[in-house]
Amino acid sequence: MPIDHLQIVGVRNLKSVVIEPSSTINIICGINGSGKTSILESIHLLGLARSFRSSKIQPVIQHGVNCCTVFGRLDDGYPIGIQRLTDGELLIKYAGKRLFSVADLACKLPLIIITPDTFQLVSGSPSLRRQFIDWGVFHVEHSFLTHWKNTRKVLKQRNNLLKNGTINHSQVAAWDLSLIENAEKVDQLRSHYISQLKNIFNQIVETLIEIKELKLSYYRGWDKDKEYTEVLTSNFQRDSKLGYTSLGPHKADLKIKVGNKLATDVLSRGQQKIIVCALKIAQGLLFQKQLKRPCIFLIDDLASELDQHFRENICQLLESSGAQVFITVIDNILIADSWKDMSKVKMFHVEHGQVKEMQP
Repeated sequence: MPIDHLQIVGVRNLKSVVIEPSSTINIICGINGSGKTSILESIHLLGLARSFRSSKIQPVIQHGVNCCTVFGRLDDGYPIGIQRLTDGELLIKYAGKRLFSVADLACKLPLIIITPDTFQLVSGSPSLRRQFIDWGVFHVEHSFLTHWKNTRKVLKQRNNLLKNGTINHSQVAAWDLSLIENAEKVDQLRSHYISQLKNIFNQIVETLIEIKELKLSYYRGWDKDKEYTEVLTSNFQRDSKLGYTSLGPHKADLKIKVGNKLATDVLSRGQQKIIVCALKIAQGLLFQKQLKRPCIFLIDDLASELDQHFRENICQLLESSGAQVFITVIDNILIADSWKDMSKVKMFHVEHGQVKEMQP
């Protein structure tokens, strides 16, 4: 559900902001430091109760005030709002009622974000790719969050026992039963999700760039030919020495390869950016296909390191997706002509924290 009204108070250097976004394409332009990325950050707060730029809330809240507030109205007429205080207190409301779960909030306003840091999805740690997979599974399979939380909880308990160093296998057997049950369910849901994502991803890549033998593969965190029960048993002595569980769903990864080589060893930085854009757009399209509603894309500095040809192709993919899109650029001329239907495009200029709508 797109946002058709947005209010922002107390976020970084932004003045009080009130805008009526387009249900499709929104271009936010301004020089570096003007506050344009803070608008994306505010929408991220509205959907996930946290910033994508800082792990702490204090830097997000404007200096001299004790809280920041973001309010939106979805195009179904329901209001949604969030308030964060400097002491960490959190207040979330939807349709006039208080929500107590960030997971519930995320379901109301599903966001896919692409920032310069997002491009580490190819070259960064496996944890980033697990987060990417889990975002998709969480929104499609309601049981996933429970199994994922249970897996984390049991792993923590098992690792605490392993750190003891003097236990035997029978002492962790009870935890292993719960771990196996939840880990295998997490793995099944992840594997099914990636099998669906790959088809859409391949189609998108073909429209953007030619990379022979590019392929995605899912690694579940242990040998695909072995049952997890067998893995935990055979690795018990090794895990006892290490003090933690070395194999399992917490080691899962999305392998991105060209032929038999990792994409990071073959592709240029620009090509890796295109692959990440394709992955994110594919995720948004799969979300829409499965849930029959679009997500919202937040894209910071799209023009960076992408030439005009790729910018235009990515913009047209986003436009054809039917999703609501918020894109920041330093100069709107870079992407102003990248859209087929300019009547649905809104442009906003940010200067010294003030936001004004422009004529496309």
